Amino acid sequence: MKITSVETFLVPPRWLFCRIETDEGVVGWGEPVVEGRAATVRTAVDELAELLVGADPLRIEDHWQVLSKGGFYRGGPVLSSAVAGLDQALWDIAGKVRDAPVHELLGGPVRDRTRVYSWVGGDEPAELEDAVQAQVEAGFTAIKMNASGRLGPIASPAEIDAVVNRVAAARAVLGAERDVAVDFHGRVSMANARRILPLLEQFCPLFVEEPLLPTELHQLPQVVSASSVPIATGERMYSRWDFRPVFDTGVAVVQPDLSHAGGISEVRRIAAMAEVHGVSMAPHCPLGPIALAASLQIAFSTPNFLIQEQSLGIHYNAGNDLLDYLVDPSVFRFVDGYVHRTERPGLGIEIDEAAVRRADARGHAWRSPVWRHDDGSFAEW
Repeated sequence: MKITSVETFLVPPRWLFCRIETDEGVVGWGEPVVEGRAATVRTAVDELAELLVGADPLRIEDHWQVLSKGGFYRGGPVLSSAVAGLDQALWDIAGKVRDAPVHELLGGPVRDRTRVYSWVGGDEPAELEDAVQAQVEAGFTAIKMNASGRLGPIASPAEIDAVVNRVAAARAVLGAERDVAVDFHGRVSMANARRILPLLEQFCPLFVEEPLLPTELHQLPQVVSASSVPIATGERMYSRWDFRPVFDTGVAVVQPDLSHAGGISEVRRIAAMAEVHGVSMAPHCPLGPIALAASLQIAFSTPNFLIQEQSLGIHYNAGNDLLDYLVDPSVFRFVDGYVHRTERPGLGIEIDEAAVRRADARGHAWRSPVWRHDDGSFAEW
């Protein structure tokens, strides 16, 4: 069996899909994307496709090595995300050829269902309470929320109070039997984190995510030691080499993204490294259906998995949502905050190719917002 073509599709609201076809008619799908840089990743996929066309798709590890290391300049979000989507598609083909879900090829399932969480928005406490209540009524047992908007390097007492009040509002709706995760989104400096984290202990967050930018990881041990709140990080790390120093900082959770960190092949290795250090896995995934399907294959086969992010109804999904490009969306039916393991082959989903091609004809040009402080200087988004 040989790879005959690699195609990419710029799919609203902000995704990029890839399709690998073989001479035996087996097709695999992946989701290689950097949010806000989809067209750039599309070019990278097209370049890497030169290494795949004519090759045996089942030599997944060899392809990963060549795609990742075959150039003198390696790594970074664009190349790692291009490799990630191609890797997902190759695993999809492997599962379909063997008539087995990918998690079977990774050693078999270690759980029958996977816990998922939903994102909530709302800048005002009342809006936040309504959003959390809606997720509770939908059956979810965990939500994630932003801690704040833009923050200066040393926040005012009022800004700190606003963070605490937002988390308090969410906890009041959730009660003690559900979980809240709080995303700092790299907006919070070390000084702010060390002040805010102890104030959040009373609300027992499941974790606080990305308190520092990935360029500031040398400061992470000081943040971890500031409170008992579990710290999570990793959505902007792209390889096991990026994660290696993180495991010595005391973080509780790592969050590699299946569409950024080298795909299924690399994330399973990151998970194994995390297990050695007693660290849990909670893959980042505010993306589309293929990225979620790939993430769930890791979730079903990873002993130290904690919880899975998913994007149904997230504010980014304006105009198109998670289920729009699936022939059978029931594969992502969430029951009591869980999704049950699928035995469908490959990634376990069937992409509506006609819908994808129509969407690609429209395309998109989604970009990350640019924020500024009141004085006009750049602010972290």
